[in-house]
Amino acid sequence: MHIRAAVLDRSGDPVPYAASRPLRLAEVELDPPGPGEVLVRIRAAGLCHSDLSVIDGNRPRPLPMVLGHEAAGTVEALGAGVTDLAPGTHVVASFVPVCGMCAPCRAGRPALCERGLAANSAGTLLGGARRLHEHGAALHHHLGVSAFATHAVLARQSLVAVDPTLPFAEAAVFGCAVITGVGAVVNTAHLPSGASVAVVGLGGVGLAALLGARALGAGPIVAIDLDPAKLALARELGATHVIDAREADAAERARSAVAGGAEFAFEMAGSSRALELAFAITRRGGTTVTAGLAPPAARFMLPQTQLVAEERTLKGSYLGSSVPARDIPLYISWYRAGRLPIDRLLDRRLSLDGLNDGFDRLAAGSALRQIVVPDA
Repeated sequence: MHIRAAVLDRSGDPVPYAASRPLRLAEVELDPPGPGEVLVRIRAAGLCHSDLSVIDGNRPRPLPMVLGHEAAGTVEALGAGVTDLAPGTHVVASFVPVCGMCAPCRAGRPALCERGLAANSAGTLLGGARRLHEHGAALHHHLGVSAFATHAVLARQSLVAVDPTLPFAEAAVFGCAVITGVGAVVNTAHLPSGASVAVVGLGGVGLAALLGARALGAGPIVAIDLDPAKLALARELGATHVIDAREADAAERARSAVAGGAEFAFEMAGSSRALELAFAITRRGGTTVTAGLAPPAARFMLPQTQLVAEERTLKGSYLGSSVPARDIPLYISWYRAGRLPIDRLLDRRLSLDGLNDGFDRLAAGSALRQIVVPDA
């Protein structure tokens, strides 16, 4: 079938993207779903820094590629062997396809799926196929999803069936922002009620982490960012203290706000400076969790003596250390119960034609979760 999609041919174009236009809209060919695959009509897709990092070249991927990995839609057709979904089922995409057979999957850590990582790195679906083509040449898939399009073929293992009454724009953010941010709090940190928390970086993932900490009864909660509007929203969402990261004494102010440092500090900005700040805010015996994806060459230096003598813990978190089939429905139930008001994170809706402008806003740090509606 022919679909409309946003294709990235090269990385590293200069900003503003509204002028350089790294993403071009094209009519491309999409093959029918193969064995174990599903054809999905994309109803909503979020703009995320993981997409931006491919556009700006910080995370190289095989090109040309159809970007987009945070999405919700409806099932339209099933490949051979898929028996647990039906046409019309509402689904959320997970950006790590879970094979269920490798050592991490068997150990209950599907976010580290080895086959999923290999497929995502190669720009294929989990089974190794590329179902996107333009003029006979293959296009690569982004994280097994490629959601900046009217339709996508995904591995069944990349999809989670969800409540059909949930609006698509809200459903989409559970596949990345929510599962990453809330998952870092729930699964990576195992945050106890009453713990003191700091969140550095208040994009969609960082604010989701703040909401997750509040849902678990954490407090006090310190929110740190460069953007005054994001700090104001963080206070509305439950932060007890907000601090501008540009202030020279930001770390000292944060440590003072939580009486000697946070028991748990979360870095969600994807930069070494943000991780240094989060680590500086963490108290003796505390835990620093980083879920922000910095450029591959970025390095974080810390005094080894401090790590030992203060019994610090530094942990990475990918996909929120989550089990998508378990956690996405769980977090949706929390949203339904009023515990996770993730709808507050949605700040703009776009058509596919507005993607380049949307990534300008994301690069400038002035956006939370912008949602593309491909049919708009």
